[in-house]
Amino acid sequence: MTIDDVVAIASQTLFIIIKVSAPILLVSLIVGLIISIFQTVTSIQEQTLTFVPKILAIFLSIMLLGHWMLVTVTDYMVMLWSDFNVYVK
Repeated sequence: MTIDDVVAIASQTLFIIIKVSAPILLVSLIVGLIISIFQTVTSIQEQTLTFVPKILAIFLSIMLLGHWMLVTVTDYMVMLWSDFNVYVK
């Protein structure tokens, strides 16, 4: 196993992490932005107002995208483990 192989595996791993986490982070960002705009327009400065909609939106997005996230990570791990004998040499 060469340095190039290690760099390729690390690069693929980081790409999978970003690809899987990006939808959840984007949902949280969008909901937070909408709530912040609502608070600015209505002059409501309640700190707990942002948490409940964010938690609900993240929970809903995990329910919708959870299967895809799990399949993506599982497929990558199966690919790594199936090539394990190549990496050990």
